[in-house]
Amino acid sequence: MNDDALGLLLKFLRFPSISAQSAHAGDLRHCAGWLGTLLQSCGLHAEVHPTAGHPIVVARTPPDPAKRTILFYGHYDVQPPDPLELWETPPFEPAVRDGRIYARGASDNKGQILAHILGVRDTLAETGTTPVNVIFLIEGEEEVGSENLAPFLLAHRDELACDVICISDNGMVADFHPTLSYAMRGIAALEGVVRGPAVDLHSGVYGGAVMNPATAAARLVASLHDADGRVLIPGFYDDVQPLADWERAAAAANPITDADLLAQTGAPALFGEAGYSAVERIGARPTAEVNGLGGGYQGEGSKTVLPAQAFFKLTFRLVPAMDPAKILAAAEAHLRAHCPPGVTLELTPGHAGAPYFSDPTSPDGLAAQRALERVFGAPAALYREGGSIPILTAFREILGASALLPALASPDCAAHSPNENFPLGNFEAGIALNRALLEEFARVPPDFHGYRGDVPDFTRAARTA
Repeated sequence: MNDDALGLLLKFLRFPSISAQSAHAGDLRHCAGWLGTLLQSCGLHAEVHPTAGHPIVVARTPPDPAKRTILFYGHYDVQPPDPLELWETPPFEPAVRDGRIYARGASDNKGQILAHILGVRDTLAETGTTPVNVIFLIEGEEEVGSENLAPFLLAHRDELACDVICISDNGMVADFHPTLSYAMRGIAALEGVVRGPAVDLHSGVYGGAVMNPATAAARLVASLHDADGRVLIPGFYDDVQPLADWERAAAAANPITDADLLAQTGAPALFGEAGYSAVERIGARPTAEVNGLGGGYQGEGSKTVLPAQAFFKLTFRLVPAMDPAKILAAAEAHLRAHCPPGVTLELTPGHAGAPYFSDPTSPDGLAAQRALERVFGAPAALYREGGSIPILTAFREILGASALLPALASPDCAAHSPNENFPLGNFEAGIALNRALLEEFARVPPDFHGYRGDVPDFTRAARTA
């Protein structure tokens, strides 16, 4: 591992760029400024753009109209590191152990986007040019819904015009196994507050006389699924596309197995919708997930209260053709219909993003597969990613270009969890992958601008696979 590259990664990871916490707004500004300086030093023209939230960093090589243009997207903001006590080393004091670097943001997404930056830097240092025009767009709000990115794309549409977008904010199917994600689940968030009495009440004096908000919240959450995990919201599955034969074959051919997923989770058993493998359920089936549930006394020992209120936090992961607004409306109607008497229910929608699909057998998809095979020495696995990148559809709608997602994070990277990590071998491979991508994208016919369908064209993909 090049000491200079590792040193830059260490500096990047030391910024506590937590976008969800206003106390870190200064850290995000400093991190954006550091990125702008780094990109400028690599030989690109860089600008740090203020927004109503956190800054957006844009950098580019001198545009050549005879070349295709590739835009690399990433984010420098990170998730909160809590619970801190579960970290082996402090989350913003990166530590190298057993060939991995441990820090918040190591794999989500600082390690990957820095690898792409250094790949372009090395190409420029060796040849003085790049085989395609390169644009970097790096934001600071991905972890909180990218609220200011779509307006920024609209305002800068001409200068950000590109033929293809490359994003490495996703995971490999197995350790160091080349992976191209061709679909991402969408997301829709919803919070609920159940209110009962005006204040916490003595559970002995008043228990049985009024509805307990914590009990009501638990009943509402329990109403979302049947015993097998299938979502019970009316109309939830109406727009879900069936998996095509080629997709089921690709999922079965991936090196990751249900046993692997069980080992990664540490759960006693896998669970989910019948008729699908765990790999298929993660990428190709929608879910309703409870992210938080609480109410009443949380301290040590017993305090016999009937709480005044309780809460729950939900997210729905959506597959191609599902509409986040439609799902939120259906979820709200379902919850209100199941709300017990004696309490009130306040529902607040949160961030949302549409699901995404891009044909992996398009000219750009094949170019990405060739680049992955060159670097990792094996054919790329084609994968439906379970996570969400809400801005993908905005990229396609505003810039008119599709995004490809060659993965660099390991499946056990612990993104969003304590002890998040990034293998140094993946970081080094990412730098090489960037250089291979530049060369392979340059071979794509200049008149090809990417697959742009909003719904998977399974027939076309099956015909060309």
